[in-house]
Amino acid sequence: MGRDGVAAEQRGGTPGRDGLERLLVAAGADSRRLRHALALLCDGQWWTLAALVRATATSRRTVEALLRELPLERRGGDEFRIRPAHTPAYQDLLAVAPPPEDPVAHLVPHHAHVLDRLTALVANAPRARHTLDHVSATPETALRRALLLGARFWLPGARLLCVGDHDLTSLAVKLVHPETDVTVVDVDERVLAYIDEQDLGVRTRWADLRLGLPAAAHGHDLAFTDPPYTPEGIGLFVARALEGLADDGRVLLAYGASERTPMLAYKVQQALSELNLAYEAIYPDFNRYFGAEAIGSAADLYFLRPTTRTRPAVNARLSRLTTAIYTQGPQSVESADGGAAAAVPAGFDPDLLVGDWPKELGQPRVKLSTWLAKPYAAAAERVAVALPPGLEAALPRLLLATRAPHVRVVGAGLPPVPDVLAAVYKLSTGSGGLDAVRLPQPDGDAPAVLRRILDNGHAKLANTWREALIALARAQGSSLTKNEARALIREAAPWSDDLTPLDAPLHRLESLPHAVTTTVTALTATTA
Repeated sequence: MGRDGVAAEQRGGTPGRDGLERLLVAAGADSRRLRHALALLCDGQWWTLAALVRATATSRRTVEALLRELPLERRGGDEFRIRPAHTPAYQDLLAVAPPPEDPVAHLVPHHAHVLDRLTALVANAPRARHTLDHVSATPETALRRALLLGARFWLPGARLLCVGDHDLTSLAVKLVHPETDVTVVDVDERVLAYIDEQDLGVRTRWADLRLGLPAAAHGHDLAFTDPPYTPEGIGLFVARALEGLADDGRVLLAYGASERTPMLAYKVQQALSELNLAYEAIYPDFNRYFGAEAIGSAADLYFLRPTTRTRPAVNARLSRLTTAIYTQGPQSVESADGGAAAAVPAGFDPDLLVGDWPKELGQPRVKLSTWLAKPYAAAAERVAVALPPGLEAALPRLLLATRAPHVRVVGAGLPPVPDVLAAVYKLSTGSGGLDAVRLPQPDGDAPAVLRRILDNGHAKLANTWREALIALARAQGSSLTKNEARALIREAAPWSDDLTPLDAPLHRLESLPHAVTTTVTALTATTA
């Protein structure tokens, strides 16, 4: 409470307004935000600081500056309002118009059942990871995104790519527009598993966008992304979204900055301008969040359209890729200092280096992104992989991207390798890394089929699986057509179409041994 307000309350009269009026005058034309907050505090409801920030889309610091000038009535420690008896004293200071109109507010009441479902989905979703700059959008925001997409575009049969989806926008779209073809790419295995658990027909693909976009994520009509709010993060996520579009698509981008820091917004918009995009619309404060109070728990929604100059700009942007894109953690922009290149492990003489290694080493080398994008042309016996902090989720894919007999991964704090890779490698850990020695081909029909799939990390999983079943039927003295093999696979693993082992989420890879066994058993029963 401001000192003027305290004194007034002690006198039992109407609180003074000098400090409040000075604050509003200093804010000038932008006092609209403060006047809106003041109107809400005068409406008789109880507010928390987080709720008032989110309702006004105003930064926490600005709202706190307002609250310091007001005589607040408090309840329960964290709820407050202006005492009803005092509200007439502020009527001439209130905002005279509502905030910018929500373009789909009139549609929300017609989807109450969807909002109820989304509220439960958001409440039970995996917890945010600060190292990935996760901040959860409200269920209402996810619903309104879906409604606005449907209001601006014809969605039946349209292909939507969600470039990261911690906010579960993909599920909102499928609930409102079930005929939309929706694909999610994300680095967070928990998010991919959670989306698949809902069984709404969303395709999920693993991708660390710093290392590439899966081939199956190309050719979309629309793309949505709510990326890390750094110029580097915005530039990368939007470039990948554009990479995933067919000609004449659109990218919808959620991005917000505090009203106190216009220079940050300018730097982000510079990153967008470098991609030669047309701005079709910007909806102010359209997105609301649980958290992110530094930016008012809100973000604008951009509608971006590529031009004839966008593709070359995207290629140029991706050619100077940086892995430091976040605001926190080992891959934050602030922590990016170039770092020391990895050192070759003692006693291991690689004939190929993958990742960042000292320049003076003479072995041929390849970037992590190239390693994952396509098979390495030459046969390599011993491969050394440098895995920097923050990219550990790529470890299983880096191992599946080669048929080399011996792979040494160098990195600190490497995560456990999923059990399914035990079908390919004998794994051991030591100081500073992981040793992976390729196992001989296994005995048994199902293990042989599984191994063939995992040995072809860059190939479409269902295609390799199909050919393996056909070869197995032939070895058993029978025949199996391609259509029959496809039917067996789709029955056991309906998720497997147009997916490679490298972009399969881990929960799909872990389910693969059982699914392969199911198809082999069905094949044996058919040919018996």
